[in-house]
Amino acid sequence: MPEMIPTPLGRLRVQVQGEGPATAVLWHSLYVDDRSWDRVAPELARDRRLVRITGPGHGESDPPSRDYTLDDCADAALAVLDALGIASPVDWLGCAWGGHVGIVLAAAHPDRVRTLTSFNAPVQALGDDELPRVRLLVRAYRLIGARGPVLSGVTSALLSDETRSTDPDAVVYVHECLRGARRGSLLAAIRGISLGRADLRPLLARIPVPVLHVTTADDPLWTPEQARAAAALGPRADAVVASGGHLTPLEAPAETLAIVRHAWA
Repeated sequence: MPEMIPTPLGRLRVQVQGEGPATAVLWHSLYVDDRSWDRVAPELARDRRLVRITGPGHGESDPPSRDYTLDDCADAALAVLDALGIASPVDWLGCAWGGHVGIVLAAAHPDRVRTLTSFNAPVQALGDDELPRVRLLVRAYRLIGARGPVLSGVTSALLSDETRSTDPDAVVYVHECLRGARRGSLLAAIRGISLGRADLRPLLARIPVPVLHVTTADDPLWTPEQARAAAALGPRADAVVASGGHLTPLEAPAETLAIVRHAWA
């Protein structure tokens, strides 16, 4: 059963699944929640005890009491691990936001991470061409919420053209997350995790554990060239290209499972 675990960012919804000999932590992308792992979690739980964290202000987790950073999120993840009595290194699986949290955590506390698999997580800060678009989205979302152009725009950014045309369940899920989000909580996340995200490239050389940067050919925010360049900065890092858009574990579950099992081998 899911439980609410106190952290410096409020209580986070945490679901523990599986009874494997080792632990994997799963942290989802901005805009969605831990259900984005549902298509891969049953198989992953055969090999690992999964700790599925729902980030602050998302899903059933508490709204944050303040603005926060990726460092704050890493501290919250440590609080979850400590509350569950998990001291041994974990296999971190993060999608977008979750990948960023994993990078920060592995750089600051490499003794707590065994491997890091980071899906769809650009390591560079938003560029001058991207910032105006995100700021426009923030203004529109503040005014009208997840409706009309905001709903369609975010969905298009998260899911590939193929997913949107062939996977109605994925589209319904993303729409449900966006429409159900608390406006203030999501705005706080966008400010701290998207608009306020620092360049993470200086951290990559400090991560001594195996890192796998996963991207797709259809993710304009994180190209294969950028992923390979990021991998070149880490002592034990690699990059791989999968299918889908910005939510690979949801859009390409079979490929995700193969990638993760290779990373864990």
